[in-house]
Amino acid sequence: MVKSMTGFGRAVKELDGYVISVELKSVNHRYFEFYSRCPRQYGFIDEKIKSFVNSRVSRGKIECYVGIDALNTESADVAVNNTLASAYVKALREIAQTYELKEDFGASTISRFQDVLVVRKAEEDEDKIWSLVQEVAAEAIDKFIEMRSVEGKKMYDDVYSRSQFIIDCVGYIEERSPQTVKDYNDKLIARVHDLLGDVSLDESRIMQEVAIYADKVAVAEETVRLRSHIEQLREFLASDEPIGRKMDFLVQEINRETNTIGSKCNDVDVARKVVDMKAEIEKIREQIQNIE
Repeated sequence: MVKSMTGFGRAVKELDGYVISVELKSVNHRYFEFYSRCPRQYGFIDEKIKSFVNSRVSRGKIECYVGIDALNTESADVAVNNTLASAYVKALREIAQTYELKEDFGASTISRFQDVLVVRKAEEDEDKIWSLVQEVAAEAIDKFIEMRSVEGKKMYDDVYSRSQFIIDCVGYIEERSPQTVKDYNDKLIARVHDLLGDVSLDESRIMQEVAIYADKVAVAEETVRLRSHIEQLREFLASDEPIGRKMDFLVQEINRETNTIGSKCNDVDVARKVVDMKAEIEKIREQIQNIE
């Protein structure tokens, strides 16, 4: 079944002393485009999670947010950058002396300056962190794909119903085409009678003209190809594989055959059906732009 390229999925778990959250959201895109935001100290996850998501999602512009909070802070150590702290104290005393101000700063004041206090954490096992993130990411992707599938079902129903409308129009054109040739034959005979009166007609010449006309307006090849294209379109709709780009190409072919019928037809009713078909084809084209 087709999947939409629009989706959202989020999962949060507490695992082995960490609270890990993974959030995915996407919109349509011609290819697979991936952006991730991870805590700076866990930047090694970026490429791993990109490959992991790409193994299950083939198209779409995807944004991924990863949160990792350590519950165990015993391994953290706060150090003082004494060189920088001394420089700040010296600068503050200089300001106080120069402007005859009271030296009312204390340790809390100095500690607020950037990089005076440095938090150092013990090195963490990258493989362990990734295995935890991967477990949460798998759940988020499941929800993400589920939402894509729900949206895809709606798109399936819409495209299928429009393809049925096109097939109905093709059936009408196939039934109407012989009648257009007969109408031309009748009009041609009537016109010759108007011009020549009761003079006997050259039946072979009339038949030759009608045959030439029938060849010009024949659309049997186009309608056969249209039926084949629609059948293939429906096979794509039922596929579990990513088929958005293939469907885009196929709709171009459907539109091309419809245009050919429109250029050949010399009948008002057929022309109206062609206009209706082109309107439905355009709506199908818009829908499949969001199919994975």
